[in-house]
Amino acid sequence: MPVFRSVHIDIITKEPLPATKIRMRRLIIAPNLALATLWADWLCQAGVSTTVQRAFAGSIAGELPPDQALPELWVDDDDDLQRAGSMLEAFRHPPSQLWACPGCREIIDGPFQQCWNCGQAMPQRF
Repeated sequence: MPVFRSVHIDIITKEPLPATKIRMRRLIIAPNLALATLWADWLCQAGVSTTVQRAFAGSIAGELPPDQALPELWVDDDDDLQRAGSMLEAFRHPPSQLWACPGCREIIDGPFQQCWNCGQAMPQRF
């Protein structure tokens, strides 16, 4: 049985690219375009070059399977993939905290740093 390999071509020189120059890797499939662009902007600000692919494929969701029309985040440099994955995981799942407001004694949970009831800031010991 023959083995097929994809060949990537440089669009300017029309020469085949060596495998070492092909470095983009898919990081995650986002559930919607708003989150994809938010995550990509956040990663770019942190120094990880990231692009959103299939940004406008949602318009053909009925023609393609739904999972094939979702936007994807791609990291431009393969060396940044691990760091981008851990940064995105920390961003998507912030640490949960449970604290009592010193002003009104309301119990606050989640990543909130201000009381929803009286507006007082979270104490510094957290």
